[in-house]
Amino acid sequence: MQIRHQPIARDAMAYVLAGGRGSRLAELTDKRAKPAVHFGGKARIIDFALSNALNSGIRRIGVATQYKAHSLIRHLQRGWNFLRPERNESFDILPASQRVSESQWYEGTADAVFQNIDIIESYAPEYMVLLAGDHVYKMDYELMLQQHVDSGADVTVGCLEVPRMEAVGFGVMHVDEKDVITAFIEKPKDPPAIPGQPDMALASMGIYVFQTRFLIEQLRRDANEPGSGRDFGGDIIPYIVKHGKAVAHRFSASCVRAESELEPYWRDVGTIDAYWQSSIDLTDIVPSLDLYDRSWPLWTYSEVTPPAKFVHNEEGRRGSATSSLVAGGCIVSGSSLDRSLLFSGVKTHSFSSVTDSVIMPNCEIGRGARLHKCVLDSGIIIPPGLIIGEDPVEDAQRFRRTDSGICLVTQPMIERLGA
Repeated sequence: MQIRHQPIARDAMAYVLAGGRGSRLAELTDKRAKPAVHFGGKARIIDFALSNALNSGIRRIGVATQYKAHSLIRHLQRGWNFLRPERNESFDILPASQRVSESQWYEGTADAVFQNIDIIESYAPEYMVLLAGDHVYKMDYELMLQQHVDSGADVTVGCLEVPRMEAVGFGVMHVDEKDVITAFIEKPKDPPAIPGQPDMALASMGIYVFQTRFLIEQLRRDANEPGSGRDFGGDIIPYIVKHGKAVAHRFSASCVRAESELEPYWRDVGTIDAYWQSSIDLTDIVPSLDLYDRSWPLWTYSEVTPPAKFVHNEEGRRGSATSSLVAGGCIVSGSSLDRSLLFSGVKTHSFSSVTDSVIMPNCEIGRGARLHKCVLDSGIIIPPGLIIGEDPVEDAQRFRRTDSGICLVTQPMIERLGA
């Protein structure tokens, strides 16, 4: 075996596929791509994949964007511009720019890499780590790279162990006793079980490791394949399973956990309910995801804001927060927060209350308003006295209310109230 004098990650490039719309998030993705959705009080969803790459030692990163990419690109330019070419580091934003054909945008996940082969080759990384940009998790990709090299795989696929019948919405691996993938099935009605674990299945995380030269060969082959969907899960991976060696890498083997994190944490926050739940989970005394773990920081664009401020101390008019996360620039004025998450620049006025809610940046909650189990898009002005989350019938008529009672609120919805 070859003796290495530096981590494999130093010879790797991370390539984040961040073009997805995320239509199940409804109006939250009307003006931004899913990876650009705010998360955790000050970050965006894409920051998890990017931070994992940086913390794993990867210093060459590319991000392929497509759908409504402006806010995502602006965030990346502001928050991720510290990688320096003179240190053999790079950060490339790769919008779908019709570089291959004047009529062709990215046709699938594989095509989003194929159209940028020349840029990848200019950096000459030995390995490629392909990542989805829309999941929340902490993972050391160096450990996955090590497994890829040691196993001699053509592709290594990151996998989650999930209850078998919960895997119907994923690409699912059928593996042998050595975790060599023998079949890759997209969204099966009857998912294959893990050997020795009849109630569990291996679901794809959308994370793939390749040797760069082999990946480029496969992308060129697939580009010339009539009828291909130009997709990793639908085309590239099944072909390699059939004609090469594909190996599963279990998330539990490389999940990064602080002492307080008892279980491996991975979430697809692709629905309003899932987004709300993952956000509110952060307010727990011991949250399942520890954002305070300084050994594996979540890198992001940090706005320059004054500290959060709590004012008034009268009975019934006290600025207070319990079990809540409050970002910089917020002013909680004579109002109460409970089990809620406020992003930067939020202002809550006297006698208002916010419970079990996620309030995105620069919202204003009017005097005497009451919000319960809400997700507020950024920049919303809630009129004084408005009550949301207490009358299911009225909420469903005015806002987007999920079956579990979460109300998604946008500024156009508020403006229609006064029409």
